[in-house]
Amino acid sequence: MPAAAGELFHWHARPGAFERLVPPWQRVEITGGSPAVEDGSRLEITLRKGPLRVRWVAEHSDVEPGRGFRDIQVSGPFAFWQHDHLFEPTDGAESVLRDRILYRPPGGAVGRLLLGSAIRRDLDAMFSYRHRTTVADLELHRRFRNRTPLTVAVSGASGLIGSALAAVLTTGGHRVVRLVRRAGDDGPDTAHWSPGEGVLEPERLAGVDAVVHLAGESIAGGRWTARRRQRIRRSRIEGTRNLVASLGRMPRPPRCFVCASAIGFYGDRGAGRADESTPGGGGFLAEVCAAWEHEALAARAWGMRTALARFGVVLSPRGGLLRRLLPPFRLGLGGRLGDGRQAVSWVSIDDAAAALVELLHNDALDGPVNVTSPEPVTNRQLTATLAAVLRRPALAPVPAAAARLAFGRMADELMLSGARVVPGALEAAGFRFRHPALESALRHLLGRRREPAADS
Repeated sequence: MPAAAGELFHWHARPGAFERLVPPWQRVEITGGSPAVEDGSRLEITLRKGPLRVRWVAEHSDVEPGRGFRDIQVSGPFAFWQHDHLFEPTDGAESVLRDRILYRPPGGAVGRLLLGSAIRRDLDAMFSYRHRTTVADLELHRRFRNRTPLTVAVSGASGLIGSALAAVLTTGGHRVVRLVRRAGDDGPDTAHWSPGEGVLEPERLAGVDAVVHLAGESIAGGRWTARRRQRIRRSRIEGTRNLVASLGRMPRPPRCFVCASAIGFYGDRGAGRADESTPGGGGFLAEVCAAWEHEALAARAWGMRTALARFGVVLSPRGGLLRRLLPPFRLGLGGRLGDGRQAVSWVSIDDAAAALVELLHNDALDGPVNVTSPEPVTNRQLTATLAAVLRRPALAPVPAAAARLAFGRMADELMLSGARVVPGALEAAGFRFRHPALESALRHLLGRRREPAADS
């Protein structure tokens, strides 16, 4: 591991570690207790597999700061479960992480016979994912190890990108203040805000170094009726305007403002390449993005460095496009959309969160920044690669006419058009993508390791 044993322990003990270590293909929810690494602390989680819901309660014990700790199953699916997290020093800059699992399947000898090999495969996939994620996160934080820890306010912190960002930041020793809209969310690290009024409790943001604004009406959440288009405009444009104005009125505004945008800014470019210098395109989404970014850039007048994170299609089985594609593709009912030649500029959820960390730390990143993989694909390539990773056919294409019938105008702007967007600003800043290639990203996110080649 690219960290000393003490820092490796702290990474596991900080808020967000559980979220970073749960593979995204698993449906796991914290339903009680605390993930704090303290002797006697208990964590209750619910696992879902198909229609089954399994409750699991684990207790921490034998906590030795800088050296390790143990999880024991108090109740759950196994007859016995013990997980030892061991952190072994090597030299001052690195360490060795050992995960030692002792378990007995339920059902005695019959359970071992029926479940043993499946459990072992699941454990191999899970810990392969955990170790890759831990290494990559530690390397990300090592890049900025000489910087003072940040206090970052995040709107949309419960969303797909926001929840991943919050976990990455907190495990790195930063503090996250969640900007929330619902009444009753009154934790110590929350502050209320309203898209129509901005920050309602500015005193709770005193000392905040940066704000990441991710909240807004889902662009792909349904057919673009006139009412829905109005909600999208209002939430993105007016919400950003009011948030920036209220931040500017603070006695000490944040030093940095990062606002989400989208590669829809570029419109339909066909096979044409787009980078941050490419002008905006036409259409509803391009117009919304341009107005949205205009409101965000007003933060510069208050002395805030302002970065516009133009996200591509963010891939995660927990949400977005990939979550929608998985059910039909797992049944062998997936296929290309239209003729499949439209460009898909994508990014893995881990790279999306890591790019935001880069934007928070790197003062040279100002203005538009494309958050996309350096290797965009076509829709045909995307669907063929997903089918291959899942080991399923992709023989059920969706005709363009059917997409238009189902989604109307949204089909033409989001599904049947595209642009080959490249991350010029991130690459110039030295950002290293964890998953530049689509197949490796999907295998990581879905726990599908490449099968070893047969002996010739």
